[in-house]
Amino acid sequence: MPNSRSRPRRGAGNGSGAAGRDELVSRSLQSAEHCLSAQDFGTAYAHYLLVLSLAPELKDDVKETFQYTLLKWAEELDALSRTQDLLGCYEQALELFPDDEVICNSMGEHLFRMGFRDEAAGYFHKAVKLNPDFSDAKENFYRVANWLVERWHFIMLNDTKRNMIYNAAIQKAVCSGFKSVLDIGAGTGILSMFAKKAGAQSVYACELSKTMYELACDVVAANKMEAGIKLLHMKSLDLEIPKHIPERVSLVVTETVDAGLFGEGIVESLIHAWEHLLLQPKTKGENGNCNKYGKVIPASAVIYGMAVECAEIRRHHRVGLKDIVGIHLPKNVKFQSPAYSYIDNEETVEPYTTEKMSRVPGGYLALTECFEIMKVDFNNLQELKSLATKKPDSITIPVVKEGTLDAVVVWFVLQLDDEHSLSTSPSEETCWEQAVYPVQDLPDYWMKPGDHVTMEVSCQDCYLRIQSISVLSLEQEMEVTKSFTKDTDLLSLGNEAELCSALANLQTSKPDAGEQICVLESTEIALLNNMPYHEGFKMAMKKVFSSLTPEKLCQVMDPHCEDNEMSSGTGRQNTVQSTSEPLYVLDVSEGFSILPIIAGTLGRVKPYSSVEKDQHRIALDLISEANHFPKETLEFWLRHVEDESAVLQRPKSDKLWSIIILDVIEPSGLIQQEIMEKAAISRCLLQSGGKIFPQYVLMFGLLVESQTLVEENAVQGLERTLGLNIAPFINQFQVPIRVFLDLSSLPCTPLSKPVELLRLDLMTPYLNTSNREVKVHICKSGQVTAIPFWYHMYLDEEIRLDTSSEASHWKQAAVVLDTPIQVEMGEELVLSVEHHKSNVSITVKQ
Repeated sequence: MPNSRSRPRRGAGNGSGAAGRDELVSRSLQSAEHCLSAQDFGTAYAHYLLVLSLAPELKDDVKETFQYTLLKWAEELDALSRTQDLLGCYEQALELFPDDEVICNSMGEHLFRMGFRDEAAGYFHKAVKLNPDFSDAKENFYRVANWLVERWHFIMLNDTKRNMIYNAAIQKAVCSGFKSVLDIGAGTGILSMFAKKAGAQSVYACELSKTMYELACDVVAANKMEAGIKLLHMKSLDLEIPKHIPERVSLVVTETVDAGLFGEGIVESLIHAWEHLLLQPKTKGENGNCNKYGKVIPASAVIYGMAVECAEIRRHHRVGLKDIVGIHLPKNVKFQSPAYSYIDNEETVEPYTTEKMSRVPGGYLALTECFEIMKVDFNNLQELKSLATKKPDSITIPVVKEGTLDAVVVWFVLQLDDEHSLSTSPSEETCWEQAVYPVQDLPDYWMKPGDHVTMEVSCQDCYLRIQSISVLSLEQEMEVTKSFTKDTDLLSLGNEAELCSALANLQTSKPDAGEQICVLESTEIALLNNMPYHEGFKMAMKKVFSSLTPEKLCQVMDPHCEDNEMSSGTGRQNTVQSTSEPLYVLDVSEGFSILPIIAGTLGRVKPYSSVEKDQHRIALDLISEANHFPKETLEFWLRHVEDESAVLQRPKSDKLWSIIILDVIEPSGLIQQEIMEKAAISRCLLQSGGKIFPQYVLMFGLLVESQTLVEENAVQGLERTLGLNIAPFINQFQVPIRVFLDLSSLPCTPLSKPVELLRLDLMTPYLNTSNREVKVHICKSGQVTAIPFWYHMYLDEEIRLDTSSEASHWKQAAVVLDTPIQVEMGEELVLSVEHHKSNVSITVKQ
């Protein structure tokens, strides 16, 4: 606890009132100190408030102790769910210390936990401005900035071609008479400013995100257009005339489209706009002033698709193994990615993932020609209304190349008007990613020329849905056609649709009643497919168990008989039975993991899993059962822990763990938060000879030149945004680290060889250093723009996992430099590497 003893300063000539005040201040300070020593933080906080209200000149003297008291009292209020009292305390504290970065950061942390991310970001941002070296605030701000201002804002604003085409279409419309404009989903306000520059008389812009709305206000003011653009912090669906805008507008501009076109709600918002906010559209052949009619930019869109083979998509969306290091995966457990859903699934979930197909590791092979999926006219109200109610259309596409069907990739052409268009095709140089619909649950994914791919497409719940994807061989088509046409000589158009449906039913499998559907994140599926990971853990655990029980090492359990048939009798026929205590293993890695089951095959072991989701527990139980584990072998640790925030505890009051498995690296490529604190607790819970996995981690990096990373990290000046001053405002939300990178396909030029940057030792902490300098030899001349990094995780001195390997379920990350550094071959660059909590900062020493 900070030293809290401060005494009021007495000035000459104080009267009796001042003397009485000083006495009250002195007694209140003594009471506050007494309460602190008794850990009565609430009363201590009240005493400090009284002191500071009576004697504000003592602020500097008691500041540190006041901070400590506030943070402790806030922890208690938070634990008691006294939210209003907690926020009230911080508001009082910030009135007294408005420029205190510690209080601002702590307020932000509480708001973030409560779900108020916009507000939290404001406090984190203020704390960083007050003290740019405050590591806790910087780490908090960087994490929340990625959520508040998504990275695609930077990429799109740097897309000069996109900006020029939108600007030209808006300019053409305004100059032809569409003078009143509404910008739906304004973002930074760039489309509104295009309209104003083109001569629009009145411009309105609505934006739901508080952060983006405030950013747009700053941007519009900086470009001296605040008088001509009215910004509204609200959804367009809540706009009313004349409450928010005086009358119907003649032009709506919007780019509320995602990779799947409909995912940001463009259909719903335009239906509302046509019904309530826009003038009526001009009918064909009708003449007159354009300002009397309504119109939308973009005018229409055409959606395209293509069936592809792609190993990278496959390993993230389909479990391709039936056996993982001896663990049999039963047929009654169906693993699915969130991007997959059956046609009768009523959940409103995004039915696709997104990929930049031109940069997908390993590339892809097109198995069909590009085909048209759907056309949409945004200027036709009836067509927009019918989209949501229209029955799914059946599409049948011929296969042109032999290969494995892994996904249907989707993109679109946005027709802004009859002259200007934007394509999001994977063959285009564009800021856009493509929508990917992974294919799952087919008996056979192989197809060849002569076969067909069938699917059903619709627009439901504001999403483009592509479902019932199946492969039909020529032989199957002939058989079904023969059966279907037995009683008819000729197929009608209606019957063609029925034939497609009958064909699709041949290969579209539905879950059986006895199947357990287990939905896993794509990184969890990639983890299950990561064989080196499971092989490494099995070998490392085996070595630890061997060292702990050398005199009676149990043979490894083989869950299969010699003929690969499952033994119906003893599940541990190859294991030496012993009455001694088992070895305890705790897996607290995040997400779905079969490591506890693998541990259970290695002798007299009591493994505990920390999975949280019920469907994951059921799946693990079914896998255990299929491998003939006794029912009590695998247990779920969270059922034994009263406080889930304190997962790291002894297995029993008189027992310790033999192995604790920790998640050190996030799938994004960053170090897990609070990992060193977890390791410190874990070391205290290990038996003699027990191990934490991984035992230590080495972080590697190299210097690269990558214009792609530069453009994805910050808006590059005025030229990209056609002279509009946007960059300084949105770049406040740039973060120094880019995550979820695939280094193998990242457009970049290496300027050095990989070097070791940092060691994190979970078993031997005295080997760790909080900062170090690393000399890097330059092997190619160029401009250093970024430092990508990855990790080697050592389960022991011999068994290593590489997070940059081809099989890795982890992605990589990179530090992007604010200013590129010119280097010449043969030079050396010195990097300063600092490790604070979970945050690693890498800077170049000039």
